[in-house]
Amino acid sequence: MKRRTILKGGAAFGLASMMGGKMALAQGLEKAKIGFVYVGPIGDGGWTFQHHQGALAVQEAYGDKVEIVWQENVPEGADAERVLTQMALSGCNMIFTTSFGYMDPTNAVAAKFPDIKFEHATGYKRDHANVSTYNARFYEGRAVQGHIAGKMTKSNKIGYIASFPIPEVIMGINSYYLHAKKANPAVELSIVWAFTWFDPAKEADAAKALIDQGVDVIASHTDSTAPLAEAAKTNGAVIGFGQASDMSEYKPTPRVSSIIDNWAPYYVKRVGELLDGTYAQIDAWEGIAGGEVEIGEITDAVPADVKAEAEAMRDAIAAGTYHPFTGPINKQDGSAWLAEGATAPDGDLLGMMFYVEGITGEIPS
Repeated sequence: MKRRTILKGGAAFGLASMMGGKMALAQGLEKAKIGFVYVGPIGDGGWTFQHHQGALAVQEAYGDKVEIVWQENVPEGADAERVLTQMALSGCNMIFTTSFGYMDPTNAVAAKFPDIKFEHATGYKRDHANVSTYNARFYEGRAVQGHIAGKMTKSNKIGYIASFPIPEVIMGINSYYLHAKKANPAVELSIVWAFTWFDPAKEADAAKALIDQGVDVIASHTDSTAPLAEAAKTNGAVIGFGQASDMSEYKPTPRVSSIIDNWAPYYVKRVGELLDGTYAQIDAWEGIAGGEVEIGEITDAVPADVKAEAEAMRDAIAAGTYHPFTGPINKQDGSAWLAEGATAPDGDLLGMMFYVEGITGEIPS
């Protein structure tokens, strides 16, 4: 009987929401409850840490007009759908789901709660009018890192720790390699697939494997500081980059720069639109120009001329005068992809499931 009572309460909440939700949203909200679902811990020092900083920025911006709730360490899959359902039933007006693998659970739960707004990070499915997607052009930051890597490697062997074989990760690998190769034609790239977003032990093992292969510059698309911790053990022989957050505790070396994911402007904007009644479904993809991708301080461990070149590339990307995927570029099999001077359409990038010419190995299935 107690369980049935709880379910009836949830159904009553949903009915009330459906009856009054559209009118409330059209007029704005005096107060909103905002949920965040995280794939890792807020103390990971990387991806989840940065999303939570964005959540805290919402709280700071709107004070007692918002209530922030969150759930850490939510596995991608069925557990995510359960957590999302609980958040919806708890009275959230908007829920941000912050990992690619939440895509299907987000859309499934959104179908059941049409008056709650769902925002999914890095996905592409907007199966319902109350689902929006948002992403960041991480590949822009990878171009800057690739240039530094190509210029600074002494072994001509650079490495990349990859999480999962999805377009977001693959376009980062390609951008990193292309710009390292432009800076240093002798560069060879080694890739280790960790098949995790956050697992410090696996990330450390991946870094060790690259170092054992003679790699002396490591980039990563995983969420912890473990790769930098491994690089730090080499007494300056190996350098790397902060991923998702600045990871400044490893400055000035091995962390010589970083990609910082700044979600705060987007989160503050979208919650503000919910509150003032101007909210609409969107698909957002911002980069350096929009402030969602920041290049962390390039330290003095990088030669002054290389630092100046990297900063010039950053500024050209921000100004729109340079696109990291500008032809001529061939696919791995040698077939033409982009002609001289052509730039990659967003659709090609968002569906990118191929390596560019020069990268060895296969993309895992």
